[in-house]
Amino acid sequence: MSHTAHIPSHRKPRRGASKVAIRSGVAGGFLSTIAVAGATAPANAEPVTQTIEMPVLTAADLSAAVAQSAAATQQVALDLELQAQEDAAAEEAAKQAKKAKAEAEREAEAKAKAEAKARAEAETKKRASRTAGRTTLSAPASGSAATVVAFLKAQLGDAYIMGATGPNAWDCSSLVQAAYRQVGIELPRVSQDQSVAGTQVGTSNLQVGDILYWGGAGSAYHTGVYIGNGQYLDAANPSKGVVIQDLSGYPASGAVRVL
Repeated sequence: MSHTAHIPSHRKPRRGASKVAIRSGVAGGFLSTIAVAGATAPANAEPVTQTIEMPVLTAADLSAAVAQSAAATQQVALDLELQAQEDAAAEEAAKQAKKAKAEAEREAEAKAKAEAKARAEAETKKRASRTAGRTTLSAPASGSAATVVAFLKAQLGDAYIMGATGPNAWDCSSLVQAAYRQVGIELPRVSQDQSVAGTQVGTSNLQVGDILYWGGAGSAYHTGVYIGNGQYLDAANPSKGVVIQDLSGYPASGAVRVL
């Protein structure tokens, strides 16, 4: 912008002189040139004229401004669309996560129910097996105690190995089971069940062929067979193997009679 002030030499001022000249034009925006001559000067002063020139906007400037505005508008629209897409994706991801969590919880619950059912069925079968064994043993048995004792004595000197079932190595309950199998009686495999596999009798009223047990009835940890004269035969332990021992040295907790 340029400013030009014209101050004329001293002359008699014109009476009541005032003049305002405004030139204006528009070229796509605002383009104007305003010339103002002040009429409020003192009577003894010459009029002052001031010319102000405004910047000129060309068609190219206007076109660039319009293009910039359009680009900004388009960018805003793109940003809004992108934000909408991101919001939709986040909402969908949250739905999928919630669905997956619910499905996992249902599967875990179903698995827990299935496991509980399997445990219950296994326990039922186990109890049924014990009951069937006791029922079978309560029936009249064939054979004799002499046959049982003869079989046991034939195994004297065999090794003791936990879990072994013969013919040259035994654990305590497998030896007892094999002996009674000789006379047609099928005993349970483990000591706990053998200790309740017949009629409970006191250790002061033993007969040959009675099953002796150590520990509680139903929770025994060892079994053997009474062979008379205060003695019993058992698969004792790894260091002794199958031997005959005196009850006085290791009294039994109880006894059951199956013959």
